[in-house]
Amino acid sequence: QVQLVESGGGSVEAGGSLTLSCATTGFTYATYCLGWFRQAPGKEREGVAALDSEGLTTYTDAVKGRFTISQDNVKNTIYLRMNSLQPEDTAMYYCAAGPYNYCSGSWTEKYEYGYWGQGTQVTVSS
Repeated sequence: QVQLVESGGGSVEAGGSLTLSCATTGFTYATYCLGWFRQAPGKEREGVAALDSEGLTTYTDAVKGRFTISQDNVKNTIYLRMNSLQPEDTAMYYCAAGPYNYCSGSWTEKYEYGYWGQGTQVTVSS
């Protein structure tokens, strides 16, 4: 059984940093795309960053240069390092895992991922 568990969310002031973690269990696919999504109140869930089994990373324009996605294969954990946080980054953040395929041009589409975590809240105050 695949499980994804996020942690590391919290409240920070604008300009601050946070690192989110997503511990995975049971996800043993050789080819995959792993993603971080976020959903603010009243808005659609949007893709933030993704990383695949080839080590390729991709980011939405709003976070390029500020966020970094990475993984630790030994710990089976995905990370999202978030720097220079702004109030507009406030959202529930979710990790997602998609087996069988590398990240493609549709990496921001929720249907690309078969497994989701429960989310961790990030709140950035001005």
